[in-house]
Amino acid sequence: MFLGLEEMKYFKLRYTLVVGVIVLVAYVAFMLSGLANGLAQGVRQGVDNWKATGIILSEDANKSLTASSLVMNDLDDVKAKIKEPLGQYAGALNKIGKDKEADKINISLFGVVKDSAIRPKLIEGRYFENQGEIIIPKNLVDKGIKLGDKVKIGKLDKALTVVGVTEQNTFSIVPLIYTSIDQWQEIKFGKIIEGDQSPINGIVVRSTAIDNIQLEEKEDHLAKYKIEEFIQKLPGYSEQNLTLNAMIYFLFVITAAIIGIFIYVMTLQKTSLFGVMKAQGISNAYIIKSIIAQTFILGVIGVAIGMVLTVLTNLVLPAAMPFELDTMNLFLYSIVLVIVAVFGGVFSIRTVTHVDPMKAIGG
Repeated sequence: MFLGLEEMKYFKLRYTLVVGVIVLVAYVAFMLSGLANGLAQGVRQGVDNWKATGIILSEDANKSLTASSLVMNDLDDVKAKIKEPLGQYAGALNKIGKDKEADKINISLFGVVKDSAIRPKLIEGRYFENQGEIIIPKNLVDKGIKLGDKVKIGKLDKALTVVGVTEQNTFSIVPLIYTSIDQWQEIKFGKIIEGDQSPINGIVVRSTAIDNIQLEEKEDHLAKYKIEEFIQKLPGYSEQNLTLNAMIYFLFVITAAIIGIFIYVMTLQKTSLFGVMKAQGISNAYIIKSIIAQTFILGVIGVAIGMVLTVLTNLVLPAAMPFELDTMNLFLYSIVLVIVAVFGGVFSIRTVTHVDPMKAIGG
């Protein structure tokens, strides 16, 4: 290690370039990781906030909440400790008095019963109690919608009043609004449908393990799913995770190739030096350990700088950008990048072991 450190001190510019490459690759990998995690959270956050164990959908819905079609009477056919009816709607919201298309905000909306166990916690205002009332997430407040405002959603003619604000909440990457089942029906269908045949999209189950949820045998149109299984089928969730993670893994391979090439070229330039060292009785093992230690130090420095840059970048990114750093992922990717950098340096070992002291000195 001493040999590697001394060489790095002497050839500062050369090794600064190597560190610079590692910094850039690490920075891109960490940023992609934050983007992947942010997008994933943007899609699933509203579902995670239910703290549910399972969800009941119609059998033919292919695990899609939007495609599922149930009625309130189906609640009686589900045996679980906590079961909450749910309606889902996707559309656009705009503040009363603003008619421009640019002022419309894409939103998701969940309709639940008045005292539902899956309602998000409030940070301001109150829960909906009457028709025409909704609660919005903080990320909509950041877009200019505040407590007491009148808004319009979809094709519904009447104004809706914001009576409460929750913590940031999203579903399918857009802000998630909550309202009553009746109000959801009026927004989605244009009218309120009362009674046992009142439509809903699904039934969310809490405090009951998925295997312990009992469905009436005669109701073969119902299907139960674990929450994680349901999340995996949310539109775009699995596909975007697979794409961004694949890009990160390719970066690992690129890192190994780049570091391998750099170290190999520098090793070739030091062939005569290695020849002199061998002639003095220094073993191959000592030289190889120096190269690996040198590469390890370069990897640690580069990855550390890349992580610092990522954290600083996160501080200045706009709130609207779906970016969220995960400490465990950062730690894991840091270790992988350092290992990959060391692995790249291993390619030079063969060159060292094949150096002939006499030829190296003479040539």
